[in-house]
Parts: sequence; C-alpha cells; structure tokens
Amino acid sequence: MVTTQVTVRNGYVTAFRAVTVLNTLAVLAQGVTAGQLLSGGGAGLHASGALAVHVLGLAQLVAAVLLWRPGRGAGRPALVALGVLLLGFVQSMLGGTGAVAGHVPLGMALLGLSVWLLVAAWRR
Repeated sequence: MVTTQVTVRNGYVTAFRAVTVLNTLAVLAQGVTAGQLLSGGGAGLHASGALAVHVLGLAQLVAAVLLWRPGRGAGRPALVALGVLLLGFVQSMLGGTGAVAGHVPLGMALLGLSVWLLVAAWRR
C-alpha cells in the first residue's frame, strides 16, 4: 500500500475531529457539573472534569498542529487550540482559588472557542 499525502492528511483530519468532539463534550460536561455544584454536590466530578479538559485540550493542540504543519492544513485552528488550552488552565486556577466572577465567564469563552473549533473541524 502506498501512503500518499492525501491519506496522511485524512488521518490528521480524523484525529483532529475526534479530539475536538471529545474536548467540546468535556467542556460542556463541566457546565453541567458546575450546575450541580450550585445544588451542593458534584465537587469531585467537577474537579475530575477539569483534568479531562486539560488532557483533551493538549491532545487537541497536538492534533491541530499536526493537521497544520505536516498535514498542510490551516494554522488558525492550532492557534485557537493553544488559546483553549491556556484559557483552560487560567480558568481552572481561578476556580481553584474561588474567583467565580472570573471563572464562570472564562468557562463560557472556553465553550465558545471549543464550539468554534468543532465547527471548523467538520467544515473541512
């Protein structure tokens, strides 16, 4: 079997799509567990979800960079994925210190950027 640039690129696109779906679902789940916190429960689940968002954010960045450089795709998704990863760390830090006034709006921004990446991944 001969591996062509198109075959390799399709693998990068598939990986980027898969990770982007998982990351967006993890960010959305964080909103659900945040709502549970308001009811007095779900703190452990919210903390575990934050770890999942960080890991998937890193995987999303790696997939976006691979799609961009060797895959010859657009560079903007890689830049947005970097923003998502860094924003997730800042947002998590604010939540850990109890600064809800910053934590919640950054969570909304994180969801918006994640959805943007999801749409961009499937428009290719």
